[in-house]
Amino acid sequence: MLNINNEKFINQSILKGISKRKRFRPGEKPLKEIRKFQRSTDLLINKLPFTRLVKEITFSFNHSLQWQGIALEAIQHAAEDYIIGLMGDANLSALHAKRVTILPKDLQLARRIRGISDLNIK
Repeated sequence: MLNINNEKFINQSILKGISKRKRFRPGEKPLKEIRKFQRSTDLLINKLPFTRLVKEITFSFNHSLQWQGIALEAIQHAAEDYIIGLMGDANLSALHAKRVTILPKDLQLARRIRGISDLNIK
C-alpha cells in the first residue's frame, strides 16, 4: 500500500534534483578552465585548421612543398609554446597596469621587450 504523501515527497525531491543547477560565482569558471588547461599536455589548437594555415602560408612561397605529419606537429608545439609565453608576458604587463584584461598594447609591449619586430599591429 502506497502512501500518497510519501509519493508526493519522492516526486518533489526528484524534480528538485533535476531542476537545480550549480551556480558558479563570478570568476570561478574561468579559473576552473585555467586549471584544466594547465594540467593537460594536449595541444590547444586543433590540428586540421593549423595544418591548413601552415600549408596556406607555405603555398604563397613555394607551390610544391609537402609536409610530414611529425614536422607539422613540431611546428604546432613550437607555435603554442610561443603564444602561451607571449600571453603570459602580456598578462604580467596588464597586471602591472592594475588591469585584469589583456589589451593589444600589452601584447605589443611583451613583443617589444622580447625584441621581436612589429608587424604593423595597431
